[in-house]
Amino acid sequence: MLQADTLQFLRDIKENNHKAWFEEQKDRYNHVRADYHQLAEALIAAMIPYDQTLEGLTARDTTYRFYRDVRFSKDKTPYKTQLGIVLQAGGKKSPFCAYYLHIEPGQSYAGGGLWMPENEVLNKARKEIHYFFDEFKSIVESPTFLKTFQGLDIIEGQKLSRPPKGYDADNPAQEYLKFKSFIASKSISDQMMTAPTLVEEVIRVFRDLKPMVEFFNRGILSDEYGGI
Repeated sequence: MLQADTLQFLRDIKENNHKAWFEEQKDRYNHVRADYHQLAEALIAAMIPYDQTLEGLTARDTTYRFYRDVRFSKDKTPYKTQLGIVLQAGGKKSPFCAYYLHIEPGQSYAGGGLWMPENEVLNKARKEIHYFFDEFKSIVESPTFLKTFQGLDIIEGQKLSRPPKGYDADNPAQEYLKFKSFIASKSISDQMMTAPTLVEEVIRVFRDLKPMVEFFNRGILSDEYGGI
């Protein structure tokens, strides 16, 4: 679970996103950071029995800096107003499919997938869908997946209007091949975020996502012809 003040801190910094306020709240932030990291460690420990590729991960491998990189952004506010925990083989900088928990008051969710992958990874993901479409369809259209996620998320700007180059318009997998990101998510209420059963609930969501994670990771590990 998260402490209630962690969510309150995120609400407060959204209204006071400047250095002077943050410096006055530094002790409070340190408690929030510790709370954030303990949740990451708890999720790692709870998920490893179901996915051994996460062995060896630490909070540092799965969490992000609170300071925004504003060098190339029109938004110069210095601090993030949300937290994220990403569990994936090799840590947060690896190309593999990930489990993800987004922490933001009123907008928290659990899920994961492939978010804006590099072209090489995206091409492998599409090939895996093309070669093994029946298997992929059985995963993302299974009753369990649909009950938890209602299907893949349709994200603005992350789906082509026509099949990608190299795939025919009559390809049976064409609607899935149009995706540029493959993400599924389930909303988590603020009440659940601070409940003792939070880790249990998030792990349940991650377990429902696991078949898709394994499907894409198999493709990422494959050679250009789809073989391992």
